[in-house]
Amino acid sequence: MAVEIVMPKLGMVMSEGTVSRWAKTAGDSVSQGELIAEIETEKINYELEATGSGLFHPVVAEGAVVPVDGLLGYLLAEGEAVPEAQPKKPSAAPRRAQRRRAAPGRAAGAGVRSTPGARRLAAKLGVDISAVTPTGPGGRVVEADVRAFEAQPKEAAAPALPPGLPEPSETTPLAGMRKSIADHMKGSLAGTAQLSFFLELDVTDAQALRKQASSGGETIGMAHVIMKACASALGRNPQLNTVLSGGAVLSFDGVNMGVAVSLREGLIVPVVRGVEGKSIQALADETADLADKARRGALSPDEVAGGTFTISVLGSVDGFTPILNAGQSAILGVGRSVEKPVARKGEIVVREMMTVSLTVDHQVIDGAVAASFLRRLQQLIERPAPLFK
Repeated sequence: MAVEIVMPKLGMVMSEGTVSRWAKTAGDSVSQGELIAEIETEKINYELEATGSGLFHPVVAEGAVVPVDGLLGYLLAEGEAVPEAQPKKPSAAPRRAQRRRAAPGRAAGAGVRSTPGARRLAAKLGVDISAVTPTGPGGRVVEADVRAFEAQPKEAAAPALPPGLPEPSETTPLAGMRKSIADHMKGSLAGTAQLSFFLELDVTDAQALRKQASSGGETIGMAHVIMKACASALGRNPQLNTVLSGGAVLSFDGVNMGVAVSLREGLIVPVVRGVEGKSIQALADETADLADKARRGALSPDEVAGGTFTISVLGSVDGFTPILNAGQSAILGVGRSVEKPVARKGEIVVREMMTVSLTVDHQVIDGAVAASFLRRLQQLIERPAPLFK
């Protein structure tokens, strides 16, 4: 019996994935557990393993963008025919997964009378076989039809140039990870009532303790100190350690903290679990490991899912307003720390100061709760000794 190969769901907000590479070619024998494809999402690169055994029959080409649970191919028994595609109800799959051509696009051959050779060729060339005019027996699409369709002149749709602009030096489609990030950010802003609060923290003593703790060769950054302080502050203000899902607010005792990592392709947010129970050094070690995996494209689905609160560190600006991760009620933006003159007990002194910004979903978090969290965070950072125990 044919085993379907489908696009896996690798995260709460994943709606589609890209087949970046097939590890097998059509007709190859595949055993259960073997690598069959590399899948790219907006967050990770994932190695898809076969859930059964059989002869590999792809129905989409490399580069195809396929909705979650969408058909990628089959594993067939020797001599087994490719199953006839069953009509499916219209779904809310992204439009670009439904275009007439399959590069990037939908599964080639779904619901079309065609020969196996034509389907293999269409998958290889990235052609949506449903757009091909059949000339074969019984109204089937044959290989010659696919080749004739592919040979037709194709006009690339040029993006509309707004009036008054000069010719661009380069045009880059908003696609892949960048497109997914754009969609999620717009969705986050559209689906939440985002409100931001700013507070300046005196990090002079925290920086001194951080440097002292790092003197043994271990690297500890202010981000790790702030992670520990945030976890403690969330213990006093648990309303911020929540996720809005299905019209209900889900509250958590443990703090799974997302830490934004900048990549060339965009931003990714691996998750450190159980932050409240870990030392600053343990947090430094774990975030360094996750950041290295992120840059190598080696993060697992579990390492980018399940966050209950997020921090985003941008040490080159004084302050900014980060956008909430989908479902989460709060995110902390951390700016740079700089020495500046400040008033202390009637005197002007030089202290190292840092601006943080807390963005919350006002549907869940009121201003008083946000202010309480920031005040507690300030107390912890400005009297930091307990954080280093």
